[in-house]
Amino acid sequence: MLNEDAQTELTKTLSGRNVAQAGALCYRCTEGGGLDTLFVGSRRNGRWGIPKGRVEDGEASTAAALAFEEGGVVGIVDETVFGSFSYRKETGPNHYRVAVHLLQVLRIADEFPEKSIRKTQWFPPPKDALRDAAQRAPRAILSRVENLDL
Repeated sequence: MLNEDAQTELTKTLSGRNVAQAGALCYRCTEGGGLDTLFVGSRRNGRWGIPKGRVEDGEASTAAALAFEEGGVVGIVDETVFGSFSYRKETGPNHYRVAVHLLQVLRIADEFPEKSIRKTQWFPPPKDALRDAAQRAPRAILSRVENLDL
């Protein structure tokens, strides 16, 4: 029989953990006054999504939303949470909760940690990005971009 601490740890392992993440809805203003949005490809299946990072203990979600590691993004993160969504990966028990921030892209770095394992692509107005978004929840967040006055 397991002691109480071992039983608690086993239960967490079997049922998964809640993992806090922050995502960035990366955008740039076009010359015509529109917005382009940046997506990164998933390492597992290549589907398009927003760049995300794990929120470490004591870290603000704005820091985790910087999107540099996955997309090489250098820009300005809005401190206000623009939206949120939750998901589970098909390959594990964890439950991920993502706080999404707007990030105005100033430039994309030539080199960044995941450049060789992720594709990135700019999508014109949100309607095109909506069609290609990998997850339903980010689609709902993207649909709100059309009404922004940035």
